Amino acid sequence: MTEDQPPFRDPELTRAARVEDLLARLTLDEKTALLHQFAPAVERLGVAAFRTGQEALHGVAWMGPATVFPQALGLGATWNEELVRRVGEAVSHEIRTMRARDDRVGLNVWAPTVNLLRNPLWGRNEEGYAEDARLTSVLATAYTRGLRGDHPDYWRTAPVLKHWLAHNNETDRATTSSSVRPRVLHEYDLRAFRGAVEAGAVAGVMPAYNLVNGRPNHLSPALREHLRGWTEQELLVCSDAGAPTNLVDAEGYFDTHEEATAAALRAGVDSFTDHGTDASVITGRIRGALERGLIGESDIDTAVRRQLTVRFALGEFDPERDPYRETSAFDTPGHRALAQEAAEQAVVLLKNDGLLPIAPGRRIALVGPLADECKLDWYSGTLIRRSTPLDGLRERFGADRVTFADGADRVTLRAMTGGWVRVPSSGRAEEAGRETPGAEGALDPALLAGRTDLPPLTCDADGAGEATELALTDWGNGLITLRAPDGRYLSVAEDGYVRASADQPGGWVVQETFRLEEHEGGHLLAHAGTDGYVAVAADGLKVADHGTSFEIVVRERGEDAVARAAAGAEVVVVVAGNDPHINGRETEDRRTLALPPHQDRLWRAAHAANPRTLLVLTSGYPYAVADAQARLPALLWTAHGGQAAGTALARVLAGDISPAGRLPQTWYADDADPAGLLDYDIIGSRQTYLYFDGTPLYAFGHGLSYSTFRYDGLEVGPDLRARVTLTNRGSRAADEVVQLYAREAAPRVPCPHRQLVAHARVPLAPGESRTVELTVTRDELGHYDVARGAWTVPGGTYVFEAAASSADIRRHVRLTIPGDTPRARDLPRNGLAAADYDEQTGTEIVDRTKESGDAVTPLDTGGGRKAGELLFRDCDFGDGEGGVTVEAAGEGEVTLTTADGRTLAVIEVGATGGPYDYRTTPRTIIPLSGVHDLRVTLRGPLRLARIDISG
Repeated sequence: MTEDQPPFRDPELTRAARVEDLLARLTLDEKTALLHQFAPAVERLGVAAFRTGQEALHGVAWMGPATVFPQALGLGATWNEELVRRVGEAVSHEIRTMRARDDRVGLNVWAPTVNLLRNPLWGRNEEGYAEDARLTSVLATAYTRGLRGDHPDYWRTAPVLKHWLAHNNETDRATTSSSVRPRVLHEYDLRAFRGAVEAGAVAGVMPAYNLVNGRPNHLSPALREHLRGWTEQELLVCSDAGAPTNLVDAEGYFDTHEEATAAALRAGVDSFTDHGTDASVITGRIRGALERGLIGESDIDTAVRRQLTVRFALGEFDPERDPYRETSAFDTPGHRALAQEAAEQAVVLLKNDGLLPIAPGRRIALVGPLADECKLDWYSGTLIRRSTPLDGLRERFGADRVTFADGADRVTLRAMTGGWVRVPSSGRAEEAGRETPGAEGALDPALLAGRTDLPPLTCDADGAGEATELALTDWGNGLITLRAPDGRYLSVAEDGYVRASADQPGGWVVQETFRLEEHEGGHLLAHAGTDGYVAVAADGLKVADHGTSFEIVVRERGEDAVARAAAGAEVVVVVAGNDPHINGRETEDRRTLALPPHQDRLWRAAHAANPRTLLVLTSGYPYAVADAQARLPALLWTAHGGQAAGTALARVLAGDISPAGRLPQTWYADDADPAGLLDYDIIGSRQTYLYFDGTPLYAFGHGLSYSTFRYDGLEVGPDLRARVTLTNRGSRAADEVVQLYAREAAPRVPCPHRQLVAHARVPLAPGESRTVELTVTRDELGHYDVARGAWTVPGGTYVFEAAASSADIRRHVRLTIPGDTPRARDLPRNGLAAADYDEQTGTEIVDRTKESGDAVTPLDTGGGRKAGELLFRDCDFGDGEGGVTVEAAGEGEVTLTTADGRTLAVIEVGATGGPYDYRTTPRTIIPLSGVHDLRVTLRGPLRLARIDISG
């Protein structure tokens, strides 16, 4: 090659050779600049600017109009990986098309989210696929394959999985630590990521904000020890926004940002998302780390090499060979049909006592706060087209057959000082062609400001003027929204004035929610977004430190309007659920599984007026609705279904298609059922369908049909190929989702009640029978053996179950499988790593050092540390008397006892030089031989790393 055409431009060379050539041509300053999310161009080499990060969870997000598919949770409810692959493919086509006209649209896609839905109170529940690691992995692999494309060399987009690792809480998410023992790590959290990585379908991962075992995820040793070992491909690790700064400012894990940035880089973070588009802060920290010798140029080279590998894969340096260069598919008829198909397949029929499907010609009352809504979430694009349940039912059944009531209370506000609150004319009719604010696209929609071009609400002190009737919707937890007659929500802009200006609640800080606080015979209207109060000022209503007290005059209760509509109908459809920006979203966990009290009253009012009432729950998470399940003849659930949600729901209600969605997570009956939000030990605290010992309201995998199915002839061969025959016994074409579970018949250690090992969504014509073949991989039957530090599949009898859900087993067979023979822990040879316990109470896992390793400490409950206990089963102490030492930091006491209570040793740990200053205690003789269970009690603020036995 000539200097005008350097080797990195030669497509005939290997990608690795091209990357190395370009890397060698970059100066240290140029390489350093590439480590920020917004990497600048290197004009002297003809290298363009590049941005990591394009949100695309269920459609292209934050960049304006695009096809909006159902939420990820809804895609999970389809149990259809081929459908999810096609959705990923459509999204990636639209990304390429949008980038051709707007280079702010990135090809490095931050999707999907593969965090497991361990606890339904997690605020971001809507972003995940399932509580099951296998189902999540299968769907994530499908979506990323669609995003990547099928060309062997070039990628349509480069997907990054979120959020590494064990991340399921928004509460104090930047400072809380998930205590994850090795079994949970290997059997649960890592499995969600591994499949897509091994399939070669992802470009990298994004670490989460939280800590795991006391160490920030942006320093996770698992990136090196596990992630990068799953593939020979170079993987790009992109930090979450602001997380590098959190290492010092929020977490206090390091004293200086130079130390923190260096540690993250060494741990494997390759692109730093911090301080928005201003790269100078991060590059300054990297230069400071270089000057202090905390990193070397080779550390920077490693990260840049990974970035360049992704950019070469995207065809950036071979535009003439890029097979996706001419992509122009955007909002195509195919994409619209796919959005509707996905929304239809996501609908889950929870109960049906014969009310559904709704016969033609019926008079329908459609009621509830979501009956005429097509809600978006934080990671949605802007709707091009929109179908609400009201739109869908009127189109399907006829507008004259559908009456509507949203169930909101109609209220007026009177200032206790005098005067009625009025909404001035907004000239909305004149704005019909005005583009929705933000539709032009924003790299960070959190920066979109509220509108100030409309007049604020007024309240005449002399009482003149007619009051404006507002629609008050109570979303639970004390949060309400107020909507003007023209449909716009009351909102507060940066200037503090209250206006009827928002099409929907939204934004990083929602400005459309309020709380009512009793005050001097009236109510203060507290604004949730600013913590201020609505006050009457001379030039309109605005938020201030001290508010005006208002009388809330209820002109009509929502329950009364709903009851009136229900009484005149033959069938009542109540559509309830959540607004994705209120009470459960990124930064905010839910407080309860209960339906908001106002919505609970609505379905009760409808049912009292008309017993032929069904409840449709549209939400990004489960609800505990045991009373509705007991009283109502039919219930359905769907996640927010995107642009075609209303059409899809109407077709299901009409019986045009039979529902076949299945729940991707357990629906608990009560708030007391799930473990604590910060308890990540699904084994010890008996979480998810795998371990939950109670009776759920609806089981994992549950979902009914308008047809019935018979399961026959389950067989599982020695090669672990399963066959089962399904027969559609009904008169309707319908899909059945056959689920194959497995369990060890007599496990030695706590194992799941049953675990999903295969599934298939099978379409069947009326009366049709089909034999379905399912393949089980042998590793699916195993677990992580903490005694050996390796995955194991014990030999013995296994039970395979063909099921319609995890609680609806139709057929089962037993099969004896050769496998590993359990062995006792060889203490003289291997000792015990403290975190490799079998059971524990009152402890948590913490970081052994800031780089790697685990230790165990008694749990600090805020009122001091109580004694914690570890149990190690089947410990072989050898042939005779031995000596024991412990490696620990801090100060306290370690007591060793046998399972029957015999004390073997009490070991004092003297004060060390800090939490990372580990000392080995003097040898203590223990008179014990043979195999015993060992109980270890920890007292005081110590950190136990190891126990060793010597002869």
